Amino acid sequence: MSAHPPSERRQRLVVVGHGMVGHRFVQAAIERGVTETHDVVVVGDESRPAYDRVGLTTFFEVGADALSLLPTGGYDDPRVRLLLGTEVTAIDTEARTVGFAEGDLDYDALVLATGAAPFVPPIEGRDLDGCFVYRTIEDLEAIRDAAAHEGARVGAVIGGGLLGLEAADALARLGLETHVVEMAPRLMAVQVDDAGGAVLTRHVEQLGLTVHTGARTSAVLGDRGRVTGLALADAEPVAADLVVFSAGIRPRDALARAAGLEVAERGGVLVDEQCRTSDPHVWAIGECAAPAGRMYGLVAPGYAMAEVVADVLVGGSGSFTGADMSTKLKLMGVDVASFGDAFASTEGALELVYADAVTGVYKKLVVSEDGRTLLGGILVGDASAYGVLRPMVASGIALPDNPEDLILPAGRGGGTELGAGLPDEAQVCSCNDVSKGEIVAAVAREDGPCDSAGCVTRCTGAGSTCGSCKPVVKTIVEDWFAAQGRVVDRSLCEHFAMTRQELFDAIAVHGHTSFAAVLAAHGTGRGCDVCKPTVASILASQLNHHVLEAGARVLQDTNDAFLANIQKNGTYSVMPRIAGGEVTPDKLIVLGEVARDFGLYTKITGGQRIDLLGARMEQLPAIWRRLVDAGFESGHAYGKSLRTVKSCVGSTWCRYGVQDSTSLAIMLEERYRGLRSPHKIKGGVSGCARECAEARGKDFGVIATEKGWNLYVGGNGGASPVHARLLAQDLDTATLVRYLDRFLMYYVRTADRLQRTAPWVESLDGGLDRLREVVVDDALGLGEALEAAMAQHVDTYFDEWAATLEDPDKLARFTSFVNAPDVPDPNISFSSTRGQAEPLLHEGPVDLGATIAVGAPR
Repeated sequence: MSAHPPSERRQRLVVVGHGMVGHRFVQAAIERGVTETHDVVVVGDESRPAYDRVGLTTFFEVGADALSLLPTGGYDDPRVRLLLGTEVTAIDTEARTVGFAEGDLDYDALVLATGAAPFVPPIEGRDLDGCFVYRTIEDLEAIRDAAAHEGARVGAVIGGGLLGLEAADALARLGLETHVVEMAPRLMAVQVDDAGGAVLTRHVEQLGLTVHTGARTSAVLGDRGRVTGLALADAEPVAADLVVFSAGIRPRDALARAAGLEVAERGGVLVDEQCRTSDPHVWAIGECAAPAGRMYGLVAPGYAMAEVVADVLVGGSGSFTGADMSTKLKLMGVDVASFGDAFASTEGALELVYADAVTGVYKKLVVSEDGRTLLGGILVGDASAYGVLRPMVASGIALPDNPEDLILPAGRGGGTELGAGLPDEAQVCSCNDVSKGEIVAAVAREDGPCDSAGCVTRCTGAGSTCGSCKPVVKTIVEDWFAAQGRVVDRSLCEHFAMTRQELFDAIAVHGHTSFAAVLAAHGTGRGCDVCKPTVASILASQLNHHVLEAGARVLQDTNDAFLANIQKNGTYSVMPRIAGGEVTPDKLIVLGEVARDFGLYTKITGGQRIDLLGARMEQLPAIWRRLVDAGFESGHAYGKSLRTVKSCVGSTWCRYGVQDSTSLAIMLEERYRGLRSPHKIKGGVSGCARECAEARGKDFGVIATEKGWNLYVGGNGGASPVHARLLAQDLDTATLVRYLDRFLMYYVRTADRLQRTAPWVESLDGGLDRLREVVVDDALGLGEALEAAMAQHVDTYFDEWAATLEDPDKLARFTSFVNAPDVPDPNISFSSTRGQAEPLLHEGPVDLGATIAVGAPR
């Protein structure tokens, strides 16, 4: 490369670094018109374009291509040139050139986005074979290869912060016994307090990981040049075949230092409020920068800096004066969030705490001394309120009279919704600095307004990074549409501008058989944890295929992925179907023998089944082999599908019974077994009006009369119990079944994701009366089609566990450790209570029940 001769030419902007922040800067520069006056050269030392480091752990599931932020490998704007696998060796600020091995390239403006590098503490053994850092896709590929090494069984992560737990999750996904070693007295010490850290530790350990807090690593142990473990100061050593360092990051500021640019005392290129360095032609953004001497290790502040510099380059007055350091993430299935003044450092601050040791939920709000303003908070185990609470901190909106309602469970006064009540200046998306006013402006503008929450995300960026603000974005958009008298958009997510019902119909019409085909035809992006399981459920409903087929297994929720419900200590429950609650003595004996031989806890459920708890993952196939051989089949306790049809003994035994409720319950359960649906479905059949089967507390309930059967629909138990209501009465059995076929298939076809039948009935225009018109009167002419769909389901039903046992590829999933399939997870252990197994969680006594401490001064 050579410098341009000093002649009339367009200006040149050089960007050093093509990570998430560098990519965001280029996007902002294009959007603001910087390329109208500048040719842009972007230099990245990695061989691949920018990719999503926030979602790095999903690499093992989705692959590198799915993480790419630039799938085409280049920018559409021809004035932007991308150089990958290219290292900048020097910067000459006087000559205004950047140096490469091949030569120099001159610049008029230079933006440094070199990011940060993992910090590896200077301890003995850090260079042994088997030591890794956790930063790039190449790092993960190397870790994956090492985990596949013969004999690799145990991995250890040094560091229990955000990245450390992400790294631990990666090791666990690779099938390694995993240890987390953290020098601080708690996990995620920067984000959560001692109580929150204790709850997080319990969650992590219940998932099978071992946590060592307050433990300093003094050396990496080795033998013949390879890692064998960690030596801990004042603690027993930890054996390990693989070690990952995740003890923090350090800004990559070497180029800036060598060029004579000023750096902060603790590292990072020192920049002003416009992110300009000590040289007026050089800017620094992201983790390599230190505005006012402080380095920000999150993507959101980097994005904000990128926007500021892009604005400055077109003559704007953008400035960076600090950033929201709030974080929300899901670590190994555990929600964790921290926002605002989480540690109550403000003078006079008060703390409101909700702690439920049983469910593993910890929530803390920090409020002003007068109790009127929210200052910050911590959420562990349930961060669903984060999207509502965090904007309240930035906006200063007044707290309600009972602020504890904001963190109490919905059934105890919580679940407060917020959206329309936020002021326009409230920051809704901290990652991309999007206010409520900007969201409203996107849907209100006259020249091509956004017509959905997904469109708002694409136009404003709100919700496009960590996704935690999506519920609030959706609420704001829907509230605005409702206030204007417009139809409210019900898009499934930003990847599908369709409702679940519309998507269901589209898949049926086009005959799609895979998520990839559905996404290509009707969606954008790579999907998310909303649309993937939704599409998986729709495909299962329509095709009745095995949920663990190739291409479908990665879409499933945790329970479906292993055809069993995961329990708090990392074991699984086994629940075979016992239709109508009827079971023979021989089958009872088999259940007892299986429970005895595998050391399982047994309990009779409220749905008249027997639950066997405490099975290790690798034991599930052996357990189910015995159950299937004895005539049992999957009870689908793990799926969004029919669970049970409860019954009383009816006229066969009971002197009050007027119909054979048991036979009908068995017939209905065997008819609808395996029916995948938007949410779980439960039924009940009572043999008389005494209602011993509690049928009116079910999604569908049948109560016998002297003339036949009364059909009730739309009931459920749970946190918000609802009584089912009468749909039709005095039905013969054939008519009852016909109406139930229509009711269930209409629900499967039209309900929203995770919507139970009770709110679904209420959501219909006309409620129960409208449902009666569709099901009983066939007002839409759908009767035959709905009945045919149910008949197709009945005809193609198969037992998922029986099919799994005959497929070696599916069976290969059921191992605790990929490299040692016969080795049980040593972190799972049991004690004994009342003569039965009970999970041993390796912790002190737990206070059973929830406690609330309101207004406790700091």
